[in-house]
Amino acid sequence: MREEQLSPGVRPVNVEADGVTLSGLVSEPAEEPARAVIVALHGGGMNAGYFDGQAHPDVSLLAVGARLGYTVLALDRPGYGASAGCFPRGQTLTAQAATVRAAIAAFVDRHAPGAGIVLLEHSFGAKIAFAVAAADGVRQLLGVDVSGCGRRLAVNPPLAGRGAERGLRRLNWGPLSLYPVETFQVSRTVVAPMPELEIGTVGRWARQSVVILPRVRVPVRLTFAEHEGWWRHDDDAIADLTAWLSATPRIVVDRLPHAGHNISLGWTARAYHLKALSFVEECLAHARHTAPR
Repeated sequence: MREEQLSPGVRPVNVEADGVTLSGLVSEPAEEPARAVIVALHGGGMNAGYFDGQAHPDVSLLAVGARLGYTVLALDRPGYGASAGCFPRGQTLTAQAATVRAAIAAFVDRHAPGAGIVLLEHSFGAKIAFAVAAADGVRQLLGVDVSGCGRRLAVNPPLAGRGAERGLRRLNWGPLSLYPVETFQVSRTVVAPMPELEIGTVGRWARQSVVILPRVRVPVRLTFAEHEGWWRHDDDAIADLTAWLSATPRIVVDRLPHAGHNISLGWTARAYHLKALSFVEECLAHARHTAPR
């Protein structure tokens, strides 16, 4: 993404991760050291620009995060952006988690050594976040904030990766009135081809999650849009999801009205981002309270 297409204070960044270059976007506080580092991972068929929506000034997580004192790193996941040539078919969930862990460590060591880290992820990126958290491979990991990802699909898995264009548009966006009109004029900058390996794994999460979720040991926040179409989020589905997060010290579940699956690009993006940043503050407080004395 060209710099003229970015919010003020947001810039492109490359992060070296065990011999792999991941591209992305970063924003940092103007003066004070970062209160924490927020690492944002996009969903399938998007890129890091998802977290710096240009349709309206209120939409960008990167912009509001830096203004409130956080460093925000939005990575192009493996198979997207600079790593697309290296991984033309993408990477499996486990391999992506390993690459992302290495990228987080490299970035934090250089830009914010010692800072606490919160993973803020959307859709397919949420699965990577859970896998990263489950492996205990990130120092100072404080919490995981997830939107647009459950455990039980609300669609037929064989159709999930290759449905008709109109059906996919409904699942990904919901009612178009939930988004600024300009969203669909500038969305070409945030949309990217979904790698083959991701398409083939959409329906496997229910099996993978029973191994991954019980190993997550940090606070977790789950947000479901009112018009979420990919994932079931009725009471039974939420109870099932949270039951598998059995080692998590705290779980917060939020349902956001007037929002569709692509929650960080809609009119309610600012509400979601501010709630997520409030959760970051709660994670910081939890870390202080539980730290050895």
